[in-house]
Amino acid sequence: MNTAGRLDVAVVGAGRVGPVLGAALRAAGHRVTGVAARTRRDAERVEALLPDVPWIEPAQAFAADLVLLAVPDDTLGPLVADLAPHVRAGQLVVHTCGLHGLGVLDPAAQRGALPLALHPAMTFTGTSLDLQRLLGAAVAVTSSPVLAPVADALVREWGSTPVVVADADRPLYHAALAHGSNHLVTLVAQALDAARAAVGEDAGRVLRPLLQAALDNALRDGDEALTGPVARGDAGTVATHLRVLAAQDPATAATYAQLAGVAADRAQAAGRLTDTAAKAVRGALTAGEP
Repeated sequence: MNTAGRLDVAVVGAGRVGPVLGAALRAAGHRVTGVAARTRRDAERVEALLPDVPWIEPAQAFAADLVLLAVPDDTLGPLVADLAPHVRAGQLVVHTCGLHGLGVLDPAAQRGALPLALHPAMTFTGTSLDLQRLLGAAVAVTSSPVLAPVADALVREWGSTPVVVADADRPLYHAALAHGSNHLVTLVAQALDAARAAVGEDAGRVLRPLLQAALDNALRDGDEALTGPVARGDAGTVATHLRVLAAQDPATAATYAQLAGVAADRAQAAGRLTDTAAKAVRGALTAGEP
């Protein structure tokens, strides 16, 4: 172990997340002793973030004080089970998956490891740009009470803000993030396709201020931020939208119809839409089904 509370850190996983977090810990004064991965496909990118850090075998990572497991959610459980025999009592074993809490680290904990689950609530590019984006980003922290100060310190060394998430709530937390971010990308991509068909390459410039304002308003006001034909009960406009979208891309029309139905339900429940107007909107959506 390094002096003055500094740790030897090994990163398992050479994707977009592990090397960035390793670089953040290195910048905080810890020593990154190695990067382990099944392939070295991303060697150029990893070496840009962690120059002079050697490539090691996954089992060798457990010579470090802190082992950072930055692998996909579905890979983590089998990996921990496979590497558990190499665990040393008292070493920190940290995973960065959003879905899992501490249970997935049980094979390591049973051998004396100190388990932590730390998930940055952000998307990663796998470049140095992420080091700036980590500053102030929320990190979901799941730990035992005794390790809470350690988790808090590590997150703050990334420049991030710890947010405690109970072990049982990790799947719901992760589903919320995936639904909001991943499906937002799909929604925006569909809107871009439709807008390009109408206004050409100006589509992004047209949509950007509207989408940014809608996101800010929704994060602040929730359902109260809803605007447009569904919120007004303009069933005729909804029907026209479905018709032109179906001609341009049936998949986009289907997405529009499903989300408009949910929006009508929520607007009605919030008192934003009268029962009569909500019924009219749903009628337009049903009439527009293929």
